[in-house]
Amino acid sequence: MTKLYCSVPERFVNPLFEVFDGGEFVLSSYRDVESDLAEMRIYFEEGDPRPALEQALEIVGAKAELFSEEVADEDWKFAYRRHFKTEHVSRRIVVQPEWEELAVIKFDPGLAFGTGKHETTKASLQFIDELSDEFRGSSFLDMGCGSGILSIAAAKLGYTSVRGFDLDVAAVESSIENAAKNGVEAEFFKYALGSKHKRDLGVSDVVVANILGPLLIRFADEIAPCVGSRLVISGILTEFYPEVLAAYRQRGFEEISSKTIGEWTTGLLRPVKS
Repeated sequence: MTKLYCSVPERFVNPLFEVFDGGEFVLSSYRDVESDLAEMRIYFEEGDPRPALEQALEIVGAKAELFSEEVADEDWKFAYRRHFKTEHVSRRIVVQPEWEELAVIKFDPGLAFGTGKHETTKASLQFIDELSDEFRGSSFLDMGCGSGILSIAAAKLGYTSVRGFDLDVAAVESSIENAAKNGVEAEFFKYALGSKHKRDLGVSDVVVANILGPLLIRFADEIAPCVGSRLVISGILTEFYPEVLAAYRQRGFEEISSKTIGEWTTGLLRPVKS
């Protein structure tokens, strides 16, 4: 399948549709929302639509360079899907294309931290989502679960053996209630890092520790052994992130990437294989 395309100012789109006479060739457009340009496209397997498109451009007075490229047949068939996304159209109505799989979370944070709006929670959720393709079916541990939002998201995205703990019993209760509301299976328990009564937390493929930077450093020796493949560290003011990162590098981790939202930075790390 071949795609013939060119970019023109938005004002030429409708005139081009009106004057284009390509016979069996179908002209389509895609508007770049970040500029005043629209991409005019024709997908075809046989023939040559270039003369018809050149003629239409000349008639409307648009100057554009034509390009062509080969595209996979499936890419062409489903290209339109990239331009139809879930839209929150009113207070309680969301229009969702059937091909989009979304982890919609319903919860009451109560007195527990974690609404999805705070920068640290948002960045952690983004990493959990990005990792889900590779780690679907993998175990997940949420250190400092708060409202349970990170664990619930992980369960909805296909992680298994999802567990979370918090030092606040109200947070644990909130997490249990929210998991039930969302119909997901996750284990939550009361535990504090650094506790005199140590609990064997085991090893999880993906571990998220959305706690404060100083605590990430203080309890690094307890957190590090729990990580099988990936560690998300969050709750860190950007100015202190290098210090936190250094603590984990000393314990055999390397940074894959980081996200800075507002004044907070969240890091994605992995243990270096020896």
